[in-house]
Amino acid sequence: MGLIPGGLATAADAPAGKPTMQAVIDASAASDWRALDAENTLYMELPGGRVVIELAQAFAPLHVANIRTLVRQKYFDGLAILRVQDNFVTQWGDPNAEDPKTARTLGHAKATLAAEFSRPAAGLPFTVLPDGDLYAPEAGFSNGFPAARDPKTGEAWLAHCYGTVGAGRNNEPESGSGAELYVVIGHAPRQLDRNIATVGRVVKGMELLAALPRGNGAAGFYDKDQAKPPIISVRLAADVAAAERRPLEILRTDTATFSALIESRRNRSDAWYIHPAGKIDLCNVPIPVRERKAAG
Repeated sequence: MGLIPGGLATAADAPAGKPTMQAVIDASAASDWRALDAENTLYMELPGGRVVIELAQAFAPLHVANIRTLVRQKYFDGLAILRVQDNFVTQWGDPNAEDPKTARTLGHAKATLAAEFSRPAAGLPFTVLPDGDLYAPEAGFSNGFPAARDPKTGEAWLAHCYGTVGAGRNNEPESGSGAELYVVIGHAPRQLDRNIATVGRVVKGMELLAALPRGNGAAGFYDKDQAKPPIISVRLAADVAAAERRPLEILRTDTATFSALIESRRNRSDAWYIHPAGKIDLCNVPIPVRERKAAG
């Protein structure tokens, strides 16, 4: 039975001088990896397990600060997944948010925030993707996040790739708070770029959000006859006992190793491939995550 390759090819699968992605990872140095910052890492506990989200402090500091406040108030505990739209997003928050009488209070968090759809590109590390981009003058990676930028305007922003987390809003640009979040579970909806605050990305546990039952209502919202999947809790990793944290590390995107990884995906040298594409799109470049190796 024939298979379409979906995993990592080994070094033995590649012709001499053309490393596979796995060979690039195997040859990486410890300094090519970085640990997650506990103050910018969320643990979202669902009945099926833990989702790990890295917050994008550099791109949406106001939203990230508000989300931290909400999480430390245990705002999300006991709330629910509200919407799962096939090939688009999974969204969560307060099912009673539109009813002032029953909505959960935001406490010390702000109800609305300034729009954080882009930021100055100056000072940001940026590894440029060599193949260009349909949605931006330049695309690449910044601090471990798929991103884009415009040299003419000096702006940079996060891209809506699979696993990107954003903050829901109404029509008014400054109507979001981070109390309602979504994650991309389908083909990259890049038309959302610069139209909504992107606040992070899922680095572990995407299957728990992508495999949920689809909503029967309009736009994938759960209707009255469907049970909304519950959220057990959301915590900052910094507030979780060290023994209960997930020791993850991410391949840095500002290294020669990551540039080599991009090249290994642009020109697939695995034995299965007959015609390497020679190009790659921003959202098709994986950012490896692994368990941190114990010292010694």
